Amino acid sequence: SSCRPAPLCRGRALPGPRPAPACAVGCPLRWASSFSQPGPTESSPSDGQILLSESCVKRLLEITEGSEFLRLQVEGGGCSGFQYKFSLDTVINPDDRQGQRGGARVVVDVDSLAFVKGSMVDFSQELIRSSFQVVSNPQAEKGCSCGTSFSVKF
Repeated sequence: SSCRPAPLCRGRALPGPRPAPACAVGCPLRWASSFSQPGPTESSPSDGQILLSESCVKRLLEITEGSEFLRLQVEGGGCSGFQYKFSLDTVINPDDRQGQRGGARVVVDVDSLAFVKGSMVDFSQELIRSSFQVVSNPQAEKGCSCGTSFSVKF
């Protein structure tokens, strides 16, 4: 089976590559439950944190329009048991957690957040592809060489 993520998201293709700085330094997102007051709030230790690299923030600001945000989901499948799925979305569900940094917004559902807390989301640009990737996931035991599939530590 292939580890490549699907190029379409919610009927809209992710835009093609544009130059972005490669930066591995991220800042923690501030999470807010979809039930809380508008605007981000400080996350509790049980919510976990996700970091966004500078290149991820820059790319999100380039490709999102209006109320769009990046949705990160973890699904069963892929080469190693679980896989990351990225899409652009505009709908916040009751079990979603929202985070933002520098105007870039990322939304993760509670179930997926358990598999990615402590990770960093990066935008990687290479000769043959450019994509959002989850890097340095402390919940992952091992991963696929393409970076979209992983197995969980028990």
